[in-house]
Amino acid sequence: MAKNTAEKTKKKIGLSTQIFIALLIGALFGVVIHYWIPSSYIKDTVIVEGVLYVVGQGFIRLMQMLVVPLVFCSLICGSMAIGDTKTLGKVGVKTIGFYLVTTALAVCVALGSALLINPGRGLDMDAVQKGTVSSTTEATSLVDTLLNIIPKNPVQSMANGDMLPIIVFALFVGIMLAKLGTRGSVVANFFSQFNDVMMEMTMAIMKIAPIGVFCLIARTFATVGFSAFAPMLKYMGNVTLALAIQCLIVYQILLFVFTRLNPLKFIKKFLPVMGFAFSTATSNATIPMSIDTLSKKMGVSKQISSFTIPLGATINMDGTSIMQGVAVVFIAQAYGIPLTIGNLATVVVTATLASIGTAGVPSVGLVTLAMVLNSVGLPTEGIALIMGIDRILDMIRTAVNITGDAVCTTIVCHQEGSLNREVFNKD
Repeated sequence: MAKNTAEKTKKKIGLSTQIFIALLIGALFGVVIHYWIPSSYIKDTVIVEGVLYVVGQGFIRLMQMLVVPLVFCSLICGSMAIGDTKTLGKVGVKTIGFYLVTTALAVCVALGSALLINPGRGLDMDAVQKGTVSSTTEATSLVDTLLNIIPKNPVQSMANGDMLPIIVFALFVGIMLAKLGTRGSVVANFFSQFNDVMMEMTMAIMKIAPIGVFCLIARTFATVGFSAFAPMLKYMGNVTLALAIQCLIVYQILLFVFTRLNPLKFIKKFLPVMGFAFSTATSNATIPMSIDTLSKKMGVSKQISSFTIPLGATINMDGTSIMQGVAVVFIAQAYGIPLTIGNLATVVVTATLASIGTAGVPSVGLVTLAMVLNSVGLPTEGIALIMGIDRILDMIRTAVNITGDAVCTTIVCHQEGSLNREVFNKD
């Protein structure tokens, strides 16, 4: 009896709880290092840029190592399982449509809140820590983005980690295997078993997630501290408010309207994944954890999630679009440039389209921001104003991005009749 009680207690302190504890302790440790430990070789080189950096980045690399083979195999298995190209096409259209609509809503939320708050008015430009913008001016055109969806060389796309071409090729392979039936059974079994191997590897690596999360968050706070935030608090507050509205209000209303599921229960169950996304600041690294959580805690079919989650990590960047919407108003006000209704409409369209093909890696939103600024004639030098504090905001918006992917997946799964409501409602 005592053994059973001990086992239950052990189960309660699961991986999700461990990640959250690591997140909080890491943030506290980082703040203590930044403010109370004087600069020295031990602190700067050994601890912050040594142990914390190596372990944190090592963990992210382990997760990134899994992304391409896991996404490739899970998409093949998912499209094989759906089998019917008509059904697959219906799921794809619904998913992409949902992602584009929520992104457009996100930009509207961002612009609306920014026009009310006016984050750039009265800003002391000299007080802001500015970065360099040389790396942020390379934005891919919409035409190139659309053409790049079709891989010239699938192997090269896999080597480069270009997710959209990988998704297209994987779906094509899966559909062909489903069409071949028994003639393709050997290849189909290979991908199915390899997918199982990748999921096992993911679970093995996730066991060290608390250590990785601790090091990532500790280094961020140890490096940045709070001093860089002071002159930018209005901008940060605006972005954070818009992200909260999108995540906690817009998504949850959509979830309830389309599925009648309890939004609070959804947030509670998905919170650990949001915390993990916050600490890593990369949508791609959360793909395995999102698929696993949706399957085990929400009752979402892996047939659906193995298609919608990798796709969302590539094209659904609502958090990034929110940052871009607020940044446009902020930069325009900081430079004293008025924005017309036409300019705002252009921002909505450009930011929505710019989210397609944006890589799920840290701070990539700054690259596509250059394209959005150019569309309304604002100086791209303005990006330097927000670079200093973008890392923290990037962490928050990544959590919003992956929540949008999960909400869409749950809705599509419900509409396809593949949602196990008993699993979702189970505490």
